[in-house]
Amino acid sequence: MSFLATYRLQLRPGFGFREARELVPYLTELGVSHLYLSPIMEPLPGSTHGYDVVDPTRVSEQLGGEDAFRELARAGLGVVLDVVPNHMAASAENRFWADEELRAKVFDFDPATGWYRRFFTIDELAGVRVEDPEVFELTQRKALDLVQEGLVNGLRVDHPDGLADPRSYLERLRDEGVEHVWVEKILEPGERLRDWPVEGTTGYEFANDVTALFVDPAGEEPLTRWYAESTGETRSFDAIADEAKLELARTEFTREFERLRSRVDGPLEEAAAALHVYRTYVEPLSGRVEEADREALAALPERLRRILLLEERGFDDFVTRFQQTTGPVMAKGVEDTAFYRYFRLTALNEVGGDPGRFSLPVEEFHRANLERAARFPNQLLATQTHDTKRSGDVRARIVALAALADEWVERRAAWRALDNPHEDELLWQTLVGAWPIEPGRVEAYLEKALREAKVNTNWADPNEQHERRVREAARRAIAEPPLGFEAFAERVAELGRRNTLAMTLLKLTVPGVPDVYQGDELESLNLVDPDNRRPVDWDARRRALAKPPAKLHVIKEALALRRRSRFGEYRPLDRGDDVCAFLRGDDVAVAVPLRGQDPPDLDLAGEWRSVLNEALPVRLLERVK
Repeated sequence: MSFLATYRLQLRPGFGFREARELVPYLTELGVSHLYLSPIMEPLPGSTHGYDVVDPTRVSEQLGGEDAFRELARAGLGVVLDVVPNHMAASAENRFWADEELRAKVFDFDPATGWYRRFFTIDELAGVRVEDPEVFELTQRKALDLVQEGLVNGLRVDHPDGLADPRSYLERLRDEGVEHVWVEKILEPGERLRDWPVEGTTGYEFANDVTALFVDPAGEEPLTRWYAESTGETRSFDAIADEAKLELARTEFTREFERLRSRVDGPLEEAAAALHVYRTYVEPLSGRVEEADREALAALPERLRRILLLEERGFDDFVTRFQQTTGPVMAKGVEDTAFYRYFRLTALNEVGGDPGRFSLPVEEFHRANLERAARFPNQLLATQTHDTKRSGDVRARIVALAALADEWVERRAAWRALDNPHEDELLWQTLVGAWPIEPGRVEAYLEKALREAKVNTNWADPNEQHERRVREAARRAIAEPPLGFEAFAERVAELGRRNTLAMTLLKLTVPGVPDVYQGDELESLNLVDPDNRRPVDWDARRRALAKPPAKLHVIKEALALRRRSRFGEYRPLDRGDDVCAFLRGDDVAVAVPLRGQDPPDLDLAGEWRSVLNEALPVRLLERVK
């Protein structure tokens, strides 16, 4: 079964295999080819996400059990399965953890000291020694059996950067007959995915590129000036991120660096914070070192660099452990700290993104698409996932602020709800991005955002007085918005909907496999998890198929076109700086305006028909044969 599009479902107690099975007719009519399921192996009781596995040998009874999964897998859609090789729950419910002998075998665990490798800073999730052939067989066999039976068509590998040897793990999957693998690998700007036996990543690069493509570059100067004047923050995002990485390395990762320092002394926290990629992939066992590794480590102190590049041997375990540590430092320092401290334009604060890059020229967007077509033509393309900081629709609205920058700055100067100017900026951009929104959702979001920032409150020692003032002020701002706010928010929403249609059409037509997050076929104004895991109104979506609103119409018609027409070579068309246009082979053409103007006439030879409603601000054309 070819991969036309995937549809991500977040399974949980109350929405398991049988409930997913009931959606198959609807999703088939929508036009997707594969269900993309969150982890299905037995997790902790009541788990709402499935990443806290307690038994990787058994399909989750909480989700309905293996028989129900088999019924789902045979219901007519293919299945891509999210697997978690890096960690399991460190709990009494996990027999591999509860048994001390098994714990020492399965986990990165030192019985003498009680030390174990964590997932990021989460004590309740312990790192698995999947590089050991016996542990691989124990923890991966059930998923592999489902693939070999034809019930699962591909695997999405969670957090491969946590593995001791990602390449060898992925090659083992290939050798076991898994033909389609995607890695949840966060690539930093300019970083290229290694030549692993995979279809590509889960699509954060596309999400960030397509967002930046619609950011009006004319907004950079006024928004940068406003943010500096209103907050006093004049540093670059890179400087803020570097500071946050070092801060987290010295505090929340103390136990990891103490462990590393017992093997090699030196400025290890500074070295980890200095990396501008998640990790290197030096392989002590094979001696493999790539040029990208040398480039990533170039700025480190000489002896440490020599050790990490295997030029000074005898430190193999240190090299492996250091590489497993830098990814969590990057993730916690940047995505879970710096992203909550810097708010010039929050649409850019996305996983794998660089808020310092304000916009993306059309030619750079085309270049990225051409490179993907050449290297990983089946890479997933996402605009929203279970891990994104905001849904694509919220980002599309906030993007519109760049086109209205002068007006936004003027209005913001008159709006003030929170004492801290950074927190105030986050509040107003959040309200504009998701308006209208229930106060409880905003309060929960701000609590998480402020604790992640670790400036005025944090998770370990919450400042309840500050958090209460923020909640109360946010509630007042929502109940009695300032004069002109609601009318402005509706204008932003309308521009955002135009952006959304264009971003969605690009996701469905550029090289790659489009991925739709659950419910995102209708307007989806989600914030960061757990907000984006709220229940979906499936009945509303079934009813909408009869007379689809714009976004659903674009998805349904574009997927139908993908099914009946082979999307050929990606061929960019030059229609100026404010239009993204291209051909797919000889029979499909796409044109989307980037700055709110009407779609251009592509002036193509031959006879073409519009696949979409021509009242929409985007064009998808099919050659009439």
